[in-house]
Amino acid sequence: MENPFNIVGLFLHTAARYPDKTAIRDKSGDKITFSELAQHVRKTANHFERKGLRKGDRVLLFVPMGIDLYRNVLALFYLGATVVFVDQWSKIDRLDTCCQIADCKAFVGSWKAHLLRFFSKGIRQIPIKLGLSYSKEEHDKICRTLSEDAALITFTTGSTGMPKAALRTHGFLYEQFKALEEEINAKPSDVDMSVLPIVLLINLALGSTSVIADFNPSKPTKIRPRRIVKQLLDYRVTRLVASPYFVKRIAEHVSEHKISLPQLNDIFTGGAPVFLKEAKLYNKAFPGKNVQVLYGSTEAEPISSITAAELASETYTFSLKQGLSVGSIFHKAQVKIIPITDKSLFDISSEAFAHMQQPEGVWGEIIVAGPHVLTQYYKNEQALRANKILIDGVYWHRTGDSGYIRDGRLFLTGRCNTLIPQGEDWLSTFVFENFVQSINGVEMGTILSDGNGIIAFIELTENKQSTKENILSEFQKLPFKITTVKFQRLPRDPRHHSKIEYSKLI
Repeated sequence: MENPFNIVGLFLHTAARYPDKTAIRDKSGDKITFSELAQHVRKTANHFERKGLRKGDRVLLFVPMGIDLYRNVLALFYLGATVVFVDQWSKIDRLDTCCQIADCKAFVGSWKAHLLRFFSKGIRQIPIKLGLSYSKEEHDKICRTLSEDAALITFTTGSTGMPKAALRTHGFLYEQFKALEEEINAKPSDVDMSVLPIVLLINLALGSTSVIADFNPSKPTKIRPRRIVKQLLDYRVTRLVASPYFVKRIAEHVSEHKISLPQLNDIFTGGAPVFLKEAKLYNKAFPGKNVQVLYGSTEAEPISSITAAELASETYTFSLKQGLSVGSIFHKAQVKIIPITDKSLFDISSEAFAHMQQPEGVWGEIIVAGPHVLTQYYKNEQALRANKILIDGVYWHRTGDSGYIRDGRLFLTGRCNTLIPQGEDWLSTFVFENFVQSINGVEMGTILSDGNGIIAFIELTENKQSTKENILSEFQKLPFKITTVKFQRLPRDPRHHSKIEYSKLI
């Protein structure tokens, strides 16, 4: 009997319940039913076992998002192996670093992925190398896994240093599944376009149909909104889950061409802050839809959420004391605010921890605990001690984000290491970024301190001198002095092209 408390067990149970229902529709238009996918998963598991893979083996999976990816993921879970994901956008040095950290027994990839063997020492050193073929015979028995057994290793972007290997156990994946299922109100009747891979696993476990977006996740700026909108209409998609940049591009397209998406009921976005300007765009593009902005991180998803309508309704004036609202705290998450410090807090006492907790409205670092909050990094005690606090057996995750709580709602004020002291207050990057987007002609902007003064980095929608003069005039009204203004393209995170990479500015 399949274990119902892990993702593959849930999937096999669902496949038996909805055998003829479409599980995944690929970007090419190919589709597969739940029963067909279950059959292919068992055949793939049989193939892997014949090639020498066993429970506990770590397997680097380098397959584009689609039917083949999830067939292989589920087959490895079926065997009890640990799936190792490296982002498709990874450069060779990052790929080699991730290979070194994970120390994989096998590499599974498409023929294009196997070309990386010519360039990557890390992949060449992996003992077993496999393509996408699989057996004609099905594996007859699923591996029994415990909740503490490793299921999935993914890597943080490494924008603030060495990428960390986040280790998700089967128990953790199940808790994350339950949390996200509840937060996005996932149902078997949904037809979902998930650009975020973890959500598609939820669909497979629950019985929702998944549509793979027709774009290359490794090149987010190359998205063609017309193609995505055609998929949304043709396949009657009811829910979209994607990064703010992806949702923004779709919103701009449907607004410009006055396109209605009658079947699309729910839109969820996260992974980067959503400011007032974007929230208003979402409201205009998707009238009457449930548009939610989720706040979380690789290690804790979700932490809180807010509707785009609520964000857009706020009347915004610049204030040193006002943060960016990210809404109500998820009921399974415990969230606290502690003073900002670079020191490890892993071993502090319960008494010291209690005294650290900041009162309502006071800024500090956001920490979170809960059943869906990651407690492990793979072979990285330093990362564990730097990013966690262990109190009475409970792991608290240090998000690295600053903010405060007021009336049960969470507010963000930026990354802790980007806050700029202003007397007894802080100058927040997020507060400025929200403000500057309201200036006509500004695409996005931020501020950083170089130790001598405050530098503003501004990316324009159109490079006109009159726009620059207007921006400089607006800056004169601020309650702090900007010493330098640089007009330039701003570097974004490679994963979603949604967050500013501050480390590349100074």
